[in-house]
Parts: sequence; C-alpha cells; structure tokens
Amino acid sequence: MRMKQQTHDYWMQKALDEAEKGRGYVSPNPVVGCVIVSSDGKLIGKGYHEKFGQAHAEVIAVQSVKNKEELIGATVYVTLEPCSHHGKTPPCADLLAQLPIKKVVVAITDPNPKVSGAGLNKLRASGKDVEVGILTNEAQKQNEFFLHHIQTGKPFVTLKWAQTLDGYVAAPDGSSQWISGKESRTLVHKWRSEYDAVLVGRQTAKLDNPSLTVRLVHGRQPKRIVLDGPGTLPRDLKLFSDQYEEKTIVITHNPLHLHSEEPMLELLSSNYFRGQRVLVGKKNNHVDINEALIQLGKMGIASVLVEAGSNLASALLQQNLVDKLHVFMAPKLLGGGKPALQQLGLSHIDDALELRNSTWQTIGNDLLLTAYL
Repeated sequence: MRMKQQTHDYWMQKALDEAEKGRGYVSPNPVVGCVIVSSDGKLIGKGYHEKFGQAHAEVIAVQSVKNKEELIGATVYVTLEPCSHHGKTPPCADLLAQLPIKKVVVAITDPNPKVSGAGLNKLRASGKDVEVGILTNEAQKQNEFFLHHIQTGKPFVTLKWAQTLDGYVAAPDGSSQWISGKESRTLVHKWRSEYDAVLVGRQTAKLDNPSLTVRLVHGRQPKRIVLDGPGTLPRDLKLFSDQYEEKTIVITHNPLHLHSEEPMLELLSSNYFRGQRVLVGKKNNHVDINEALIQLGKMGIASVLVEAGSNLASALLQQNLVDKLHVFMAPKLLGGGKPALQQLGLSHIDDALELRNSTWQTIGNDLLLTAYL
C-alpha cells in the first residue's frame, strides 16, 4: 500500500533532525540526514553526515541497520539527492541502487553540477521508486549556506548587530559593551560555531580588539576575517596573536602587505603573521567587498557571519551583499551616540529596503529580528 503524504512528512522531518546534528562540521559540504523505514513502517536505520571528508548520511544509515534482511522493500528518506560522483567518498546513489530497498524519498535535488539529477537517474535506472519534493522549503532553509555557495560561488552572508531600542550601537563616548544581554551573546557564539567564518572591518578590529571565537558554547572555532585595506592594523591585536591566529584571514588592497622584502627576517620576527592574506581591488578607496566574497568562496568558505560596525554594515547593505539579517534590540535608550546604520543613499520611503520572511523572537530581555533581503 502506498504510504500517505503525512507519513512522508513525518519521516522526512526525522531525516532533517538527523541532518542538523552535523551543522558546523561538514562545510563546504551540505548537512544531510537519512532515515530508513522498513516495509511494515518501522524505523530501522538513521544517520547524518558527521564531518567533512567522512562517510555520508546514507552510508551511516545503512550501516546502522542491524538486521539487513529488513532492507527488503524498505523506504529510504534523505534530505538531499544522493551523490552520484566520486569525491572524498564513493557515490551514495550507487550504494542505494545495489540495496533491496523499494523506494527513495528525497527532499531536494542537489544543484551541484556534478550531481544535479544524476543521482536520481541512477536510482530510477536500478528500478527504485523515487519521489522528490517532501518538506522542500524546510530542506532548502536548512542548507541555505550550501545552496547559495553552489549557485553563486560566494558565501552566504549574514549581517548581525545589537542596538538599543532607539537605534544606537554605541554610546556617545564610544562604549558598546554590552548592549545586548548574556542570552543574546550566547546565541551569537552558537552562530559562530555554525558559520565557516566571522568577518569584521578594520575599525571594529582596532577599537574593540575582538577575539571572534566560540567561548560560551561548545563548537567549532570559525575562521576570522578582517577587512584591512591598507594593511596597517597592529600585530598585537587578538586576531593576530592568540592561539587561533592561523584561522585569521586578512583582506587587503595593499600588495605591500602580502610579502615582506626579507621573508626570512619576517619569519624570525615576533610580528610574523601565521594566518592568510588575500589581495583584492579597491572600491571607493576601500576593500572591494564583493571581490573579497568571491575570493572567500573560492577558498571553500560557504558562510560568513558579519559582526559589523555601522560603516561596514551600511556598505554591505548599499551594495546588496547581505542575504540574511539578525538585529538584536535591547530594552535600553541612549538618546544619542553611534547609529546602527549610516546613509544608505535612499531618499524616499518607497526606496526603503524591504525585508522578507521576517520573524521576531524574545532572547532573554532582548528582541531578535531575523529577516532576509
């Protein structure tokens, strides 16, 4: 008897829940989950892609099935089209094609040109019943980083800031710690662990001397990117001198910042920088941010969390380089200071940037707006 659509939704949600367990550890690969249901409707196997370079979700799920005879006539639910090419692991489509399963249910196809329908075709050619499009919106949102990176070549950019209720990110004397509450800051640390990189401008790096590390939760340490056009930020900043120095990437438009004329002397110097330097062009006498994002995408960085000051935040919005927005609003009033945004070049209400799919959450005493552009 054909399974009902409601049953498909139930099991696909289980697969999505599995996939989420790999967040922060598999990039630039997608997060993928898989569950296997026997012909009599019993969960017999499950798995997720745990770490980049290791076994994919389908392999883990199949290995978890204790009684392999239960695979006869079973249905496999997977959140992304099974791969059909040899990468760091063998093709999952080939594995599933060889099993005595009856049906494969897939949430979304893989836009990667190396896959893009080929995995589904292999399964159909092997006689498997294939259905695509279960919980599609949920699966697309779950893998928004991967999908954006594959389709554009650039990382998915999320811009985040914290402000007072009246729109200020710093007091008149420049102080800004802490506008948001402990719960909001903990959430930001969780986000850091889930993004490939955290990005700041040179002013934020110089004035705040941030670590941009994960400390309030357990998780992967992200790469740290600083836009330093002239390449003159002091080398005693935490980004250049702490235990995660090698994770720091400096984006500069100054070619003299890339290499010392005396490389051996630089190597022996206490100012030697062990991270990466990336050269891009200028735009309005600043780092060309779009070019920087293209270069980061080529480096395999699929997602960037921008913890920007008002100048960088405004530049990103002006250039239409923001995909997602997080704004914390604290129940505080300053009445003056540094506004969250500078001029965006807009003069009429009809020109206002429209936010899409906006949601509001209460985080401790703060409000969090999440929206897409």
